[in-house]
Formats: sequence, structure tokens, C-alpha cells
Amino acid sequence: MGIFGFFSKEKKEDLNKGLEKTKENVFQKISRAVMGKSKVDDEVLDNLEDVLISSDVGVTTTLKIIKRIEERVARDKYVNTNELNGILKQEIANLLDENNATNFNADIKTKDGDPYVMMVVGVNGVGKTTTIGKLAYQFKKAGKSVYLGAADTFRAAAVDQLVIWAERAGVPIIKQKMGSDPAAVAFDAVSSAKKNGADVVIIDTAGRLHNKINLMNELTKIKNVMQKAIPEAPHEILLVLDGSTGQNAFEQAKQFTLATEVTALALTKLDGTAKGGVVIGISDQFKIPVKYIGIGEKIQDLQLFDKTEFVDSLFGQIKK
Repeated sequence: MGIFGFFSKEKKEDLNKGLEKTKENVFQKISRAVMGKSKVDDEVLDNLEDVLISSDVGVTTTLKIIKRIEERVARDKYVNTNELNGILKQEIANLLDENNATNFNADIKTKDGDPYVMMVVGVNGVGKTTTIGKLAYQFKKAGKSVYLGAADTFRAAAVDQLVIWAERAGVPIIKQKMGSDPAAVAFDAVSSAKKNGADVVIIDTAGRLHNKINLMNELTKIKNVMQKAIPEAPHEILLVLDGSTGQNAFEQAKQFTLATEVTALALTKLDGTAKGGVVIGISDQFKIPVKYIGIGEKIQDLQLFDKTEFVDSLFGQIKK
């Protein structure tokens, strides 16, 4: 079985459980939206629009979805409310397809045999360090050699937390004293990983947004310095967002995509929120693929995002 496994029965059950709050929230509201209705009319669509917006799908993305359903209703002439759920799932899956929501296989091979370098960004408190720890654990479990780089040198707590996760995952960590140059730490981590024939190196970075110019300069410097050791580094820039913060996650995505070239997203804490629709909205608005979703606190509760399984788990049979 490959990295992160396939969507086994156990993983599907974990996903269903992790999305339970959002699922219940959406189900209840959509059930009320179609109550007493035999066909999808303007009132049903207005109610559905409210449901999607309240689930933090976002206004722009919600209007896209509603427009698509309106077109289906107009084309098919008569669509009953029993069909609504199937159409909703189809249109959201289609939207994720169009937004580059690739079903990742977590391939970390590089063309030149160098370690695969992941640079992880995100504000403090979103679960960035935890996500790095879980990634390290899953890669290690799959037989990969993993190095961590503690380049968030502005907070002692960040380094200490990453050390704990490195110990849990059983992987080496490269760190320096607090206040050290983050780029120097990243360079050391990448160089050590390359020297020792590692498969992957994951670099933690500072999560400050109060000064975007400084953040941009710092991330650019880290990238440039790492490239002295591995010219293609970083192979991936992963932005970690807290799914439970809803619209605030949109704003964070906006700020970080302006500061650096984000190539993939990880949405955390989806098990603790009724607003898991944020995954759909962020994927649509930023055209950056969601690669990982966090659906629990356990070390194995980080899954590769599978758009089909996600939509199936989120939208079940709506009761009239």
C-alpha cells in the first residue's frame, strides 16, 4: 500500500466521522429547504444558497453552484427534490475537477534523486506544526527517510513543539538556537538530508502575517538558500489553514498566496467544525489544489484529499 494508503473502509469511516458536524449541519438545513416541495423551484434554490453560504462555501462559489443547478433545472424542465442531492454532488465534484483538485498519490520522487523538499507555511495556531508531524509519521510509516527543519526560529515554542513531533514520528530534526537565521536552518536541513540520502525533508517556517513584506522577503530568502543545496527546492509549498475558522481561512489564503507561490493546501481541524464547506470555496477561489485534510487529533488523522470521497461523505441522501 502506498503512502497514506488508499481509501480503505477504515479510512472512509474516519472521513465520515471527521466530517460529521458539517454533514449534520448541511443535512438538516437542506432537508428543511426541500420540506414539502415536490420540485426544485426558486424558493428551494434560494434556501439552498443560504445553506451553502452558512457552511462557509463562500458567496462567489455558492453562486456558481446555484447557477449550475438552475441551468440543469431549465435544461431538464422538471427536477424533483429527490434528485437535488445527486445534482448538488455532481456539480460540486465538477467544480473541484475544474479547480485542479487532483486526487494526489503523495508521490515524493524527484527526477534527480535528491530529497523531496516541502516548505510548510501558515499562521501560528492553524495546526501547521502538528500537520508537519503527522506528515513525517506517515512518510516514515511508508518506509521513507524523513528530515525535519525547524526554521520557525522566532518562537521557542514552535521549535520545542516540532522536536516533540520529531520524537513521536521517530525522525531526525535540524534546529538551531532561537533567533537564528531561518534560511540557515533550512539550508542545514536540506544539506543534511541530501548528504544522508533522505527521501523527504519538511521545513517549518514562521507564521507571522502582520508585515507581509517581511514575510515575503523571508520566504523568498529561504527558497533561494535551499536551492544552493538542491536547485529544484522546494518541490512543494504547502499552506496549512484551519478549516474551523471559516472566512478567516480565506483571508489567510489570500495573504500567503500574495507572499509566496503556494502549490498545495492542507485544511485542518475539519472534525471540530460545522463549516467544512470551506474546502470547496477555497479550492474554487484560489485554484490551488487541496492536498491534505485533517479530520482528528490522532497522528494518523491526516488524509490525502480525495474529491470524490469528500463529496460523498459530505452529502448523503436528503430526506424530504
